[in-house]
Amino acid sequence: MEYESVLLVKQEVFVYKIPPRQSNRGYRAADWNLNEPTWTGRLRMVSKGKTLAVKLEDKTSGALFANCPVEAYPGVAIESVSDSSRYFVLRIQDDNGRNAFIGLGFGDRSDSFDLNVALQDHFKWVKNEEQIEKEKVEPKQQLDLGFKEGETIKINMKITKKDGSEASARSGGAKKAGGLGLLPPPPGGSKIAPPPTAASPSHQPTAGSGGQTEWGEFTSAGAKPPTAATTPSKTNANWVQF
Repeated sequence: MEYESVLLVKQEVFVYKIPPRQSNRGYRAADWNLNEPTWTGRLRMVSKGKTLAVKLEDKTSGALFANCPVEAYPGVAIESVSDSSRYFVLRIQDDNGRNAFIGLGFGDRSDSFDLNVALQDHFKWVKNEEQIEKEKVEPKQQLDLGFKEGETIKINMKITKKDGSEASARSGGAKKAGGLGLLPPPPGGSKIAPPPTAASPSHQPTAGSGGQTEWGEFTSAGAKPPTAATTPSKTNANWVQF
């Protein structure tokens, strides 16, 4: 159940009968007969939930003289005049819904200032309440990081084998240390041929008069060394060819 709250009370206000608006420039208080107000009484601004109304009542009995429902401010329900800060135009409404416009004036500018503040505070509160209710009905959408249908993702990755990276590190270290690295083995698993078997000392040729070295001419590294059957029994002056 909503209760009626009193937002503002002013004990003396003045009501004027105003002529119809002649142009779009707004109402002017100078066009009213300010020295002869139509009615004098008190003003009460009351709210019930989000609804707001300005009530003009008799000072003594509290009888309602006029009711002004206010849906928004600024708005057509309460308008300021163009030539004074102490006067306003109110759109009053009877029980049958019929509207009329009257002039409202305050004896002091501070009273009119209080009216403005009370109107602004109420509709600021209404706006905040509407925002809270909207958030309750429509909670904030959570961030969705999942893949939508048909979406893909591409990742560029360079994978290096562990043994390859280690070999590269060792090779780089050898180059930095001395600039020399180990030579790889020859292809095919071939081995270095062993040196030829040396001839028996009794069969080695001696140096001759031709000025050659004590070694004769070799045929090939893989040739079989001469045997005792093929070696001449006597050493000639010429070199023996193996």
